[in-house]
Amino acid sequence: MQLRFKPHTLELHYAFGVASNTRTSTPAMLVEVEHDGLIGYGEASMPPYLGESQASAAAFLQQVDLGRFPDPLRLDEILPALDALAPGNTAAKAAVDIALHDWVGKRRGAPWHRLWGLDPARTPVTSFTLGIDTPPVMQQKAREASAYPILKIKLGRDNDRELIAAIREVTDKPLYIDANQGWKNREDALRMCEWLAPRGVVLIEQPMSKEQDVDTAWLRERSPLPLIADESVQRLADVSRAVGVFDGINIKLMKCTGLHEAHRMIGRARELGLKVMLGCMTETSCAISAAAQLSPLVDWADLDGALLIKNDPFVGVTIVDGRLTLSDRPGIGVVKR
Repeated sequence: MQLRFKPHTLELHYAFGVASNTRTSTPAMLVEVEHDGLIGYGEASMPPYLGESQASAAAFLQQVDLGRFPDPLRLDEILPALDALAPGNTAAKAAVDIALHDWVGKRRGAPWHRLWGLDPARTPVTSFTLGIDTPPVMQQKAREASAYPILKIKLGRDNDRELIAAIREVTDKPLYIDANQGWKNREDALRMCEWLAPRGVVLIEQPMSKEQDVDTAWLRERSPLPLIADESVQRLADVSRAVGVFDGINIKLMKCTGLHEAHRMIGRARELGLKVMLGCMTETSCAISAAAQLSPLVDWADLDGALLIKNDPFVGVTIVDGRLTLSDRPGIGVVKR
């Protein structure tokens, strides 16, 4: 097997604001795995606040020697060895995981949702994310997202109510709220949940810091809205810590090292009685289409990352009336433009 990679910077349609930062682009690394004339595609998307970069991804990928594995189909052997190469580097690991899954699916002549025995008719509606901005820009973003039946709103600064009030002036669509650890005080967070509940909000994602499990558990007992873990649950070993603290978890390929572990995380969450969301960074259609292969298994999806960028080098999963629509293309279901 040959591994190739090159940097790619994702340019956003709008500045993307969350509780802690705002950015206009996202560094990424595009990966290819080639063997026997077939090429599998993968991607690492690395928002700077997560600690990975194109330089760190390149340094990790230079250590990867896929040639020592004689059979690319043996993902259960290859991927744990990849994970053990170095700590962290979860997005870089996800890029190789996705490319290997794409290659295996192409070799088997089927998309991964079929290889997992999933029904493509059971894909969920995906939300469309509005990053934090001024109220007029948030309203404009909401108008431009008219094709999407659910909006995800980033909050966590000092003007949350102002932003929701502005959005409610232009749309009555259901809202997912993502505070990105922005709420610091549990009593204030509870008042915010109570204020949001009658305003068409469906759920709250990561309301408080991942260091505040006790406060979040207190909030969950009292909140009229379900709480979903994001920063608090990143990998398989973290899933059990969500029990009693959150009602569900958000799984992202870039944080959990890819499809292999994401599939196991979904199974573990179900064993523990947790709801599941599939999320993303700003990503190309490569990583979004990979995650979408798992989407018939989950309750909610936030797989809009490729819609937020201007320079997507792939064609993959489509969204029809807001719903993820899987194709019969083998592997993860993408082709290069």
